[in-house]
Amino acid sequence: MRKLITIGGISVALLAIAAIGMRFYTKSFSPAGTAQYEKDDLQLWVDYCRPYKRDREIFGGLIAYNEVWRTGANEATTFHTNKPLMIGGKRLEPGSYSLFTVPGQDAWSVIFNSETGQWGVKLFSGEANRSAENDILSVEVRSIKTNGTFEQFTIAFEEMSDEIDMVLMWDQTLVVVPMIAVK
Repeated sequence: MRKLITIGGISVALLAIAAIGMRFYTKSFSPAGTAQYEKDDLQLWVDYCRPYKRDREIFGGLIAYNEVWRTGANEATTFHTNKPLMIGGKRLEPGSYSLFTVPGQDAWSVIFNSETGQWGVKLFSGEANRSAENDILSVEVRSIKTNGTFEQFTIAFEEMSDEIDMVLMWDQTLVVVPMIAVK
């Protein structure tokens, strides 16, 4: 019996070490990043991992069109707001959300999901690790083809008058998600 418990304990320890090692290994290819916006008492930030293009076809290749994407690499991307926002005419309450997207050739769906902290893809299928029943808000925005190439996936915030734009950039694609702080 002791031998069985010892073997079981060693197996669990090896699996834990392998999981931790895998996270560090994958982050070497797609390092963690944060996009932040602060003005007055509004705070927005996005925690995400930033994969590189590396001579690959990104949208329509590595990232399939019309399928849910974790919007980055490694863990699911997390969007945080401390104030309510209007996004695409819909209200998003303060809190933390996983950010998923469905890239299309001309438009993207941007999805805010209440489940956070999960790995970005399911282990064996490679599909986005998202439970659709936890979707809080979904909006469609246009995508823009650029002449230049963004080598590393980047999320940034830009201020445009009363609007805050969350901008997603990678390869030759730029997506702008307009937001307005609710006063």
